[in-house]
Amino acid sequence: MANKLFAPAQLGGLTLSNPIVMAPMTRNRATAGHDVTDIMATYYEQRASAGLLITEGVAPSPNGNGYARVPGLYTPEQVAGWKAVTAAVHAKGGRIFAQLMHTGRVGHPVNMHAGGQVLAPSAIAAAGQIYTDEQGMLDHPTPRAFTTEEVKATVQEFVTAAQNAIEAGFDGVELHGANGYLIEQFLRPTSNTRTDEYGGSVENYARFALEVAEGVSAAIGKEKVGIRLSPYGVFNDMPYSPEYDAIYTYLAEKLNDYVVYVHLVDHASMGAPAVAPEIVAQIRQLYTGTLILSGGYTAQTAEEALESGRADLVAFGRPFIANPDLVERFKAGADLNQPDFSTFYTPGEKGYTDYPVLAEVAEA
Repeated sequence: MANKLFAPAQLGGLTLSNPIVMAPMTRNRATAGHDVTDIMATYYEQRASAGLLITEGVAPSPNGNGYARVPGLYTPEQVAGWKAVTAAVHAKGGRIFAQLMHTGRVGHPVNMHAGGQVLAPSAIAAAGQIYTDEQGMLDHPTPRAFTTEEVKATVQEFVTAAQNAIEAGFDGVELHGANGYLIEQFLRPTSNTRTDEYGGSVENYARFALEVAEGVSAAIGKEKVGIRLSPYGVFNDMPYSPEYDAIYTYLAEKLNDYVVYVHLVDHASMGAPAVAPEIVAQIRQLYTGTLILSGGYTAQTAEEALESGRADLVAFGRPFIANPDLVERFKAGADLNQPDFSTFYTPGEKGYTDYPVLAEVAEA
């Protein structure tokens, strides 16, 4: 069937074995203290036949680590743990980027390293609750609004974490500007009511994202930096409004200077409004680098997106959870394992590193 799905692909100066990307997915398999575990190296190694792996969201600082058992990239111990992951992936011929995710207001002090604070563009709590290992579900706290100086310090946290990622052996980093986390909290007027240079106009809403992208690009090189955006995403209490389109199209054009790819996610398959084709086309026109599309793709629809030129790479999320050999299954036209939703975020190997590959299925 496929002409492009299994052919080598380029990402800046990197040659990928194929244009299939494993999307970033929170799996909560780090320690309670946010360190990398041995099973995480196994998990990524098992999936290294993807052209590019993007890790789960990795916190750039204690303030950004709002979830239970989510890893960071801000201590020597975390860097050492990630070295084992990148070495395992590279030994299999894979490429791997670390996704830098600052949770902003979507966090809880119970989950954080000592000294971590829930900070956000504005003192506006996200609706709903967040899970903690110690106390179960708790309401999202009202965050403290950053001072202007703290915003600039947080830009530097991303830069330092990106440098740590390169030290840990990653091929690059993806900035998480989607799904209601900090970068998107600055992009959206519903969570950003600031009156300084970081709010109140299209340029100001986009400023934090661009300063992070510029700083990280200057530190590690543009060809090692991508960004994920969800223009129509509503996750983590981020209602969509058509007026936000102008923010995202402005951002897309400016990102040409700083990133090797834009990773555009469409959460329609999970209940969010579908990203309008004209917005994808507009971003495709304004941003001239590599475009990754993700959101409910199959092998067939991914091939169509690649053949049409709508996408340069296509990311798959949940299919990779249950199918470490997803690329091989696509090639063989084989059935896919179905994921066990109850183990998406639980500790341990079950539902993480124990899904069978095709050869094991055949033996059984």
